[in-house]
Amino acid sequence: MAELLFESYGVPSVAFGVDAAFSYKYNQQLGICNDTGLAITSGFTTSHVIPFINGEPVYEACCRTNVGGYHVTDYLKQLLSLKYPHHISKLTWERVEELKMEHCYIAADYASEVQLFQRGDKEAEEKTRCWQLPWSPSPVEEPPSEEEIARKAALKEKQSQRLREMAEAKRSSKINELENELKGLEFLLEELKDIEEEDEIVLFLASRGYASKREVESAFAKVTQSLRKAKGEQVPSEEKVDISAAEKYYLIDIPDDELSAEQLKEKRRQVFLKSTTEARQRAKQRRLEEELEKEKEKKLEEQKRMENPERYLEQLRAKYKELSEKLEQRKRLKTNGNNANGNNNVSGGVGRGERLNAAQRERMRLLTTAAFDRGKGEDTFGQRDEDWQLYKLMSRDNDDDDDDKPDHDETELARISSRLREIDPTFFPGSESGASASETPRFRPLTKEDFQIILGVERFRCPEVLFNPNFIGIDQSGLDEMVGVSLRRLPSWVQGLEDKMTSSILVTGGSCLYAGVAERLEAGIRMIRPCGTPIKVVRATDPIMDAWRGASVYAAAMQFPEQTFSRTDYYEKGEDWLRRYKFKYTI
Repeated sequence: MAELLFESYGVPSVAFGVDAAFSYKYNQQLGICNDTGLAITSGFTTSHVIPFINGEPVYEACCRTNVGGYHVTDYLKQLLSLKYPHHISKLTWERVEELKMEHCYIAADYASEVQLFQRGDKEAEEKTRCWQLPWSPSPVEEPPSEEEIARKAALKEKQSQRLREMAEAKRSSKINELENELKGLEFLLEELKDIEEEDEIVLFLASRGYASKREVESAFAKVTQSLRKAKGEQVPSEEKVDISAAEKYYLIDIPDDELSAEQLKEKRRQVFLKSTTEARQRAKQRRLEEELEKEKEKKLEEQKRMENPERYLEQLRAKYKELSEKLEQRKRLKTNGNNANGNNNVSGGVGRGERLNAAQRERMRLLTTAAFDRGKGEDTFGQRDEDWQLYKLMSRDNDDDDDDKPDHDETELARISSRLREIDPTFFPGSESGASASETPRFRPLTKEDFQIILGVERFRCPEVLFNPNFIGIDQSGLDEMVGVSLRRLPSWVQGLEDKMTSSILVTGGSCLYAGVAERLEAGIRMIRPCGTPIKVVRATDPIMDAWRGASVYAAAMQFPEQTFSRTDYYEKGEDWLRRYKFKYTI
């Protein structure tokens, strides 16, 4: 510093001093502290305890700790950032510094203060502070006015009218198409009346795309019925077309040797249509029976719920938990094989064959056999009908895999979960057991409370690092312990010196502005001093500016030029002499 000041800025002389010493001497002139005492200062990054004997600082007995206001602010910023991670952008260093100076305080007894906040009684609520962040409520949707309702109704009516016009146009077009088709069928039937030979009738119908006269009559009846429906006419029940299976599939029972090539082709088509129609009817009947069964079970469950709602809800929850655990266990078995814990497998993995069912193992055997036979001569697979039957067995589409089919337990679990959500507002899927069934949580709108920073234990926990630096991982002494260390370093030949020191303890520095710091220091020093020791802790008149005021008094004194280090001394004696320079504060 001296090299910079002398060689770069050309200052005539320099004097060095300690801020705590200037503050102590200034407050001594004001009569706040005695000429023999202790100065405890806590600054931005460090804290010091400096003893004074007859107005002179004893630097050999001073004590220092690398903890100050910076560490308090940083600790508070870390706690608030962990507590409110979604507001971390608002917790700037400057704002946290303001919160620290406005709301933090030193607890007289840290453990008792923590227990007070753990109980959460009224006193703890009174000591809690709230910082409200900028927040604007969500706009409330106002009910539409009568004019808006009328405008929407008119727009809806206009759209409906347009849809009706489109439907009417489509209906007219369909009626025209049906009328043209009906006229064509009538003309075709009139032409058939003029043909008498059976073979000529078959050839004539084949040229028109029909197989028999009965098919033409059936088409005529269907088109007539469709036309009446399109025109809005009511179709009498006796006129409804109900062709029996024998008439519709008239070629099925006739032997193949009695049919022509065209009739054989039509017979195969009728066989296919009959099988698919019967399959659809069976499926439809099965669905109807299932719906009736579900409706019956639903009515029975509703009756049980009305009789005893609490018991019904308890049974549903128990069943939900049982199915969840069952599905979870099945999932673990599929992952780990047939052994639930997988201890029999040395490598910790499970082969594919251990998880296959019988159908899948048969499919794997067929694939292996086909691959083994491949290459033995010419590859003729697929030329015979038996090869295609084997291909169907090997196909994945016919694989009877339980994973591809809808599981009854999963369906039942989904039904019970849906039912519980309907009758129990507190139910959340996955909360009844450790099952992996989870759903996306429902998000609620943000409120004023979501934009509040609550300062509770942080108010006294952060400044506590001045007395317990181990809170932030610094293995050094606190302010009260530093006083004991400094007193032990004083010369032992002076009688009663320690009592004089503790009778005048000045607290200064920016980190001593917290409420309760003097009382906490007095209590801490009393614990390390003998009983009856006089202890008096006072705070400087202005802990921040008193050091500057003391330095200004020192610079205005007559002895100041004699105690400075001039530029001539620097060039003659060098910077090594400056290291041995000792500051003597005398006014």
